[in-house]
Amino acid sequence: MTPPPLSQPTVVVTHGTGSYPVYLAPGVLGEFPSLVSRHIPDRTAIVITDRTVEREIRGWERDANHPWRVPGSADPPPLATRRCTIAPGETSKTRTEWSRLTDELLAQDLRRDSALIAVGGGVVGDLAGFVAATYMRGIPIVHVPTTLIAMVDSSIGGKTGVDTAAGKNLVGAFHQPMIIVTDPRCLLTLPEDELRAGLGEVVKHAILADAAYFDWLERHATQLVERDLDTLTHLVVESVRIKAEIVEHDERDRGRRAHLNLGHTVAHGLEHATAYRLRHGSAVALGLVAESAMAEELGLADTALADRVQALLERLGLATTLEDAPSADMVLAAMGYDKKSSAGTLHFALPANIGTMAGGPGRWTTPVAGIPIIRRALARVGVD
Repeated sequence: MTPPPLSQPTVVVTHGTGSYPVYLAPGVLGEFPSLVSRHIPDRTAIVITDRTVEREIRGWERDANHPWRVPGSADPPPLATRRCTIAPGETSKTRTEWSRLTDELLAQDLRRDSALIAVGGGVVGDLAGFVAATYMRGIPIVHVPTTLIAMVDSSIGGKTGVDTAAGKNLVGAFHQPMIIVTDPRCLLTLPEDELRAGLGEVVKHAILADAAYFDWLERHATQLVERDLDTLTHLVVESVRIKAEIVEHDERDRGRRAHLNLGHTVAHGLEHATAYRLRHGSAVALGLVAESAMAEELGLADTALADRVQALLERLGLATTLEDAPSADMVLAAMGYDKKSSAGTLHFALPANIGTMAGGPGRWTTPVAGIPIIRRALARVGVD
């Protein structure tokens, strides 16, 4: 019997030394072994995941009614027979965990003809990517993002890394994946707060690049919160398209890719000051409101921008003020360690309007030296 045709890539991301496909469709996870064989044949593969996602993987493999399965589909082959697991959460994204994983791979005698499969959210992808970038001086990695934030953002573009006491992602490497397999059905089991956190990154994409997409989000907020699969799939496709177009033109983060830091200078400060109890996407949502307000005060943006951004985030279930917030002094100190800072001046990627960023070629970010302006922006999200 002739086997069914393999899925075609939804997006192909080009980079300095080649390209990689993003296969994106509900049910595409069932084609995973065939897709991997097509793109990285004859390699010993090992899955890196966290314990929460590992339980979902086992359910997908064994339970015909698991939400990741297309109803009525046959039992899928395993993603890989070997697995390494980490504890879920940002606290696993450390040099200590990188060392433990590389030691585990060495103990299993994985050689240069091996490959890693990162199955999980942004923490798993960033950490596994850094392991792949450094193990045996670099081995292939395949991303299977299972959270919204990983699907639309962190799996695309080749950034890998770990956190340190000085800040997020300050130790890492660029290491492009060989293939990304994104199944929106994975979002059906995502905890509510994880889904909301991912929507923060989605709103960021719309603000920085696509006003029509922002309008669509406003019209479909209810369906997204209710997890309508077709609506979620469209959302992921559009955000992947935006992220891919940006990173293709600035692979090494020396120009336009700085626009992807919209909301992130404040977000990283909030995360660091709260010891990472605040989810990344939730921090980004707060950062989007604060930095939109900052853009207004600086005369870069329309005066209604922050209100419109805040209204959409709230319709998507995201908090736009922080309860039990750290002091503004703590957040400002944390922001001072951000890798985008220079000589006491913080640089922000600021919007000019929905779909348009301030600045342009040669000036992708805006330097802000006035601490009172930053304090007022932080106060907008409850940080005094």
